[in-house]
Amino acid sequence: MKTDWTLEEVMALYERPLLELVYEAATVHRLHHNPSEVQISSLLSIKTGGCPEDCGYCPQASRYHTGVNNESMMTKQQVEIAAKRMKALGASRMCMGAAWRNVKDDADFEHVLELVRTVNDLDMEVCATLGMVTPAQARKLADAGLYAYNHNLDTSEDYYKEIISTRGYEDRLKTLDNVRKAKLTVCSGGIVGMGESVADRCKMLITLSKLDPQPESVPINALVAVEGTPMENQQPVPIWDMVRMVAVARIVIPTAVIRLSAGRTSMSREGQALCFMAGAGSIFAGDQLLTTPNPDIHQDLEMFDILGLRPVAPFASHPKPEIEGDTAEVDEEESTKWSRPGHQIEANIAYTKLGKEKRKALKASAKK
Repeated sequence: MKTDWTLEEVMALYERPLLELVYEAATVHRLHHNPSEVQISSLLSIKTGGCPEDCGYCPQASRYHTGVNNESMMTKQQVEIAAKRMKALGASRMCMGAAWRNVKDDADFEHVLELVRTVNDLDMEVCATLGMVTPAQARKLADAGLYAYNHNLDTSEDYYKEIISTRGYEDRLKTLDNVRKAKLTVCSGGIVGMGESVADRCKMLITLSKLDPQPESVPINALVAVEGTPMENQQPVPIWDMVRMVAVARIVIPTAVIRLSAGRTSMSREGQALCFMAGAGSIFAGDQLLTTPNPDIHQDLEMFDILGLRPVAPFASHPKPEIEGDTAEVDEEESTKWSRPGHQIEANIAYTKLGKEKRKALKASAKK
């Protein structure tokens, strides 16, 4: 398996005639995956809003005013009900997300561990996306039965500085390393349509391809431009860009499951069919992805029927993890310090100021 891709090679792939690219990607896909199977994953926001980061695309950043409120953690019963519903509809994986910068060793994290055990007991693959994690925290998640950890690179290291200033790219890579050391499967991809260049998209895929081992899952998201975020005026990503990204990801990271993720509400069935042909092997289903809209799962199941696709069973690629019991005492060799780069992003600063003004106006209006 090739792991020394150059930027010139990957860009040449990206810029190939579309149908030739899709044909090559489909050929690679069939070497490593069953083209008739697509995994259905469910993404549930167990802790919504209130994130201190300044990610320019994210409606959950507390500094922006997007209509997303800072909510409490979901209860075990709420999560169990949601998981059982999605499992009954064909989902084999439940991914739980919390709007945190990084995991803290507190009661909320202990609650997350309990949620992981709960979903694992339902014989579903359990994934979590909680921000940055230390080696000890990753080990606790693994011991609780976590199957996969998601931490997206978002874009290239160069362009990352244009969208986020509150943490560094190296923090992303360090988290993935911590996750891998805990013997969890890795889910990491990016977002297309944030103003990045084709070179940035290809650089991100090269970075993922050089991870050893390569990620088991690579989500390809289309930006959902949310009002109140610095990227609210970004134009929708053309479907052809998404097809190309899926196809190139399939060729460069051949054994990974390429996940067709956010932005599917703006994609036609024909466009999604091309993505499946190009190597997409998973979708996120449910009414919404964290806080952004998503197609109705019954529409997805109808699309599967039309295309002759069938859902993948849980643990088809890797065995179900064993719960190790009490995880309270886990030694950590060294403390982890997450970076705060300190550079400024003009658009993020402007929208932070706008968010403060809007919240101030709402408070004033409420007092009248």
